[in-house]
Amino acid sequence: MTFSIEVGQGPEGRSIAGELRDGMGPPVVWFGGFRSDMRATKADALDFWAAETGRRFVRFDYSGHGESGGSFADGTISRWLEEGLAVLEAYAPERPVLVGSSMGAWVATLAALRLASECGDRAPAGLVLLAPAIDFTERLMWDAFPAEAREALQTKGVYYRPSLYSDDPYPITAKLIEDGRRHLLLGAPIRTNTSVHILQGMCDPDVPWEHALSFVERLPGENVQLTLIKDGDHRLSRPEDIERLVRAVEAVLRRAEV
Repeated sequence: MTFSIEVGQGPEGRSIAGELRDGMGPPVVWFGGFRSDMRATKADALDFWAAETGRRFVRFDYSGHGESGGSFADGTISRWLEEGLAVLEAYAPERPVLVGSSMGAWVATLAALRLASECGDRAPAGLVLLAPAIDFTERLMWDAFPAEAREALQTKGVYYRPSLYSDDPYPITAKLIEDGRRHLLLGAPIRTNTSVHILQGMCDPDVPWEHALSFVERLPGENVQLTLIKDGDHRLSRPEDIERLVRAVEAVLRRAEV
């Protein structure tokens, strides 16, 4: 079942598109990556798994992505988090398992922290995170940008960054960087109060595996697992990577249902 929900008011309003596959157990909710969409390989694979196993599965597009309204250039972590929380409230009111890829891992972690602090009965039952780009606007963008990129952001409000995955550069806006600073997590313990399984490629050019280790170091508790894939890239979309993803989701679900 496809759906569309309205998020925000007035000029901030945008239409968020998504898809629900009904089924049993805690809902599994997909949080996609930066400039990705809900029809990407890993999301499709999880939908196929959900259909085969009778599991409830929810996926959606952030504003400026895929089938949702709005402009990508208007996007910020705050906006995308607001949209994710709205989808969770409408279509995954039970304790969900959140699956986040790259930027989606940061947004999913922020959503988990928000739900755990504000609505304990809806705190996520688990997190499965691929190449978690936690704090990426600061650690992996601003801190790593060359001088000309920082100058463009400060003087023009936008930097057009070359992409490994497209011939066209994509806009990085000053408001994305500035808003990201409101949501930085790596400076303190990150208390998600749930089990976390991270999959990280060691040949990832976008999110270095050492970045994932920094994240793991800040996750208190014993229910944290990190799987390093020596020849894995950023996308982790090969058949063997998809198998690891499905097994990780199933393991988190088993712990949630005990």
